[in-house]
Amino acid sequence: MHWLTSPIAAPALPATWLIATGASPANLAERSALRRETARTIIAAQLSLPIEVIAIGHDQRGRPLLAQPVATGLHLSLATRAGFVALALAQAPVGVDVERVEPLATPPLATLHPLEREALLALPEQARPLAFAQLWAAKEAYVKALGTGFARAPESFAITFASLETFSVSDPERSAPCLGTSRIMKNGDQGSLAAAIVVLG
Repeated sequence: MHWLTSPIAAPALPATWLIATGASPANLAERSALRRETARTIIAAQLSLPIEVIAIGHDQRGRPLLAQPVATGLHLSLATRAGFVALALAQAPVGVDVERVEPLATPPLATLHPLEREALLALPEQARPLAFAQLWAAKEAYVKALGTGFARAPESFAITFASLETFSVSDPERSAPCLGTSRIMKNGDQGSLAAAIVVLG
C-alpha cells in the first residue's frame, strides 16, 4: 500500500492520496465538487492523461466510479474531512475514510461489535478517542468497499487492529477476513485525523 500527500502518480496500486486542500466547503455540493476535482487531478496523473478526459460518475448505490476513460479496471473511493480529500485507487473494490479525533467525545459503544467494545474499554480512557477514530474510519472504509454504506449495521462485523497501521475485518457474511491499513495525521492546530483503506480480495 502506498500513501501519498501530493497529487502525483503512485508507483503501484493500491494507493491512497491524502491531500490537504485548505478549502472549507460550505455545503454538500461544494464538498462533492472538491472531491471530484481532486480525484480527476490525481487520476489524470496516474493514467498520464489530460484532466479533460477524466470523468467521475456514480453507480446505482451512489458509489463513485471512473466514468471516463472506460475499461481501465480501476476502482476508487473518496472521502472529505477537515480540509482533506482522500482518494483510494485499486484494481479491486476499495473504500477509504477519514475521521477527526474528538478528544472530549464519548465513543458511541452501542454502534460497535462486542469485540471492538471490549478492545476499546481495555484502553486507558485518554487513548480511546484516537482508537475510536481509527476504528470508525476502518469500519466506514469497509462498508464503502462493500458498496453498502451503513445500510450494513456497523456492529455486525468486527475490526481488529494488529498494529497502529494494520487491521483485519471479520465479517460473518464473507468467507475470508480482509485486511486494511490505517494512518494518523496531524491537521495543523485542528488536532489529529485517522484515515483507513480497505481493498476487498
